[in-house]
Amino acid sequence: MLFKLLEKYINRETISYLFFGVVTTIVNYSCYLSLRFFNVHYVVANTIAWIAAVTTSYVTNKLWVFHSKSWESSVILREIVLFAGARVISLGLETVFMVLMVELLHFDDRIMKIIAEFFVVIINYVFSKLIIFRKKEP
Repeated sequence: MLFKLLEKYINRETISYLFFGVVTTIVNYSCYLSLRFFNVHYVVANTIAWIAAVTTSYVTNKLWVFHSKSWESSVILREIVLFAGARVISLGLETVFMVLMVELLHFDDRIMKIIAEFFVVIINYVFSKLIIFRKKEP
């Protein structure tokens, strides 16, 4: 039973999603830290880092995780709109989390950013798998 469950959830897609999720997280966090080094407000830095990460994530998810093969403009437009929309939702959740943890509870923003990223990766996978890059039924 455990092996069947692992086979269902541990596969090429989830492993590649996690790998590119780490790449995207590195882009996000390094951009965030760089901006914070120059004293950019953490919410602004988070938003700019998000833009860099979403761009990286769309390309890697389309090409190497979910293997979305179509380059038709209608397909690309649909994917980009849904992808960006889903990422805006996760950005909003991440920002609320960051503000609560940093402003109200006075935790270090760099640590809270890492914790938030863990949850963002999970949320974004669900959006990508079930909505954005879902396979059409034959």
